[in-house]
Amino acid sequence: MKETATFNDLTNKLLLKVSWRLIPLLFCSYICAYLDRINIGFASKNLKEELHFSDSVYGLGAGIFFLGYALFEIPSNVIMEKVGARRWIARIMISWGIISGAMAFVNSPTTFYILRFLLGIAEAGFFPGIILYLTYWFPPSQRGKSISRFMTAIPLSGLIGAPLSGMLLNMDGIATLHGWQWLFLLEALPSLLMGVYIFCYLPDKPADAKWLNVEEKAVISLNSTPLQSSPIHT
Repeated sequence: MKETATFNDLTNKLLLKVSWRLIPLLFCSYICAYLDRINIGFASKNLKEELHFSDSVYGLGAGIFFLGYALFEIPSNVIMEKVGARRWIARIMISWGIISGAMAFVNSPTTFYILRFLLGIAEAGFFPGIILYLTYWFPPSQRGKSISRFMTAIPLSGLIGAPLSGMLLNMDGIATLHGWQWLFLLEALPSLLMGVYIFCYLPDKPADAKWLNVEEKAVISLNSTPLQSSPIHT
């Protein structure tokens, strides 16, 4: 009994170490994703006025994002398991950062629709991919806690996004750019930088983590049960 308690204590300390290594990074990544997803709402008034978009044009462009997202969500996660989380999550963040930044150069309903659809494709698979990734590290009994910590990025994104977007919209006229253009350009930068950082430092699986020793990797592998047949693969 004493040996079991000691083993559990060591496992809990190890999982806490893993949490401090991974959750803040994934947390910040989700904030970037959410900012790039909701900035279209903050820019709506300016887009309608300056590009003469009707409500129907704006509504279709805003909604077509979810079409691309839904169509490519499952393929995206299948690819992630094949190429590894580090490469694929980095690819997702860098590509959506580029496309989100390109929204600053929208000049017609057609380019608006195309970029919004491409943004949905680029971001597809990010959230379920992160959930799948966490199963590589945490046992079933700890996954709820790890996922809840990761998802607290949603309310924080609102707290950050609203004042930040308002400030960027007030940059209207600087360097001949409209405020909404600055909004898309500058809010895309964190995603690009985070994507590069993830590519350099995020381990695909516990076996690849340089900050774990051999024994720690073995304990994580023993306790975690990755979702090999989750709904995202059906």
